[in-house]
Amino acid sequence: MKAVDTNVLVYAHRTDTPFHDKAASTLRGLAEGQSQWAIPWPCVSEFYSVVTHPRIYDPPSSRDEALGQLRAWVESPTCILLAEPPGHWEQFERLIRDAKVAGPVVHDARIAAICAAQGISELITQDRDFSRFPDLRCTGLI
Repeated sequence: MKAVDTNVLVYAHRTDTPFHDKAASTLRGLAEGQSQWAIPWPCVSEFYSVVTHPRIYDPPSSRDEALGQLRAWVESPTCILLAEPPGHWEQFERLIRDAKVAGPVVHDARIAAICAAQGISELITQDRDFSRFPDLRCTGLI
């Protein structure tokens, strides 16, 4: 199963981003496809935080625009939301130690640990920091 990282969600939503067309096409294909796909819960909140932030986008997405976009993805019959399963701590701790994670990359480690524990075969992301986690196959938009 494929999962989608925050940056791809943002690019798909915001028409003023550099990878909008490719990200929107990718998300449309997942949402309208027959195979299950996933969004990790941390990416849901991070997406909302980024697209509604007035220091990141001028103008930012409105609350209704951001929630409407999330609703459209989440209501796809093949979309599932991924949360930390029981035993998450062990996976998270191992990833942090093995990848020597510190600082803001801890958020990526959380997503990687959730994906690994939930059997995700591929994370669609433009974030190169995920290369620190060799157990998680990552593909970009281009």
